Amino acid sequence: QVQLVESGGGLVQAGGSLRLSCAASGSIFSIKAMGWYRQAPGKQRELVAVITRGGSTNYADFVKGRFTISREDAKNTVYLQMNSLKPEDTAVYYCRADLWYGAPNIWGQGTQVTVSS
Repeated sequence: QVQLVESGGGLVQAGGSLRLSCAASGSIFSIKAMGWYRQAPGKQRELVAVITRGGSTNYADFVKGRFTISREDAKNTVYLQMNSLKPEDTAVYYCRADLWYGAPNIWGQGTQVTVSS
């Protein structure tokens, strides 16, 4: 089993920065990729960024150049550095672990990010 715990959300003014953290525990070896997703009120959950076990990254177009996903293997933690935040970035941000061998993805509990104008 894999467990994910997110932290780092909060309230920030437009143009500001936040860093989200997602700490994984349990069967770490079963994780092939980790990603950040977000869900704004009344909208579907959407991919923000993903990082594979090999270190490849992929970003949604709306965050390219502003957000950076990274990981610290010694702490089994993935980060999302968010710069130049906009009010439209306001959402609940979720961490997800994609597992090998078709096992169900694991979601974190979510952390609220609110960007004021």
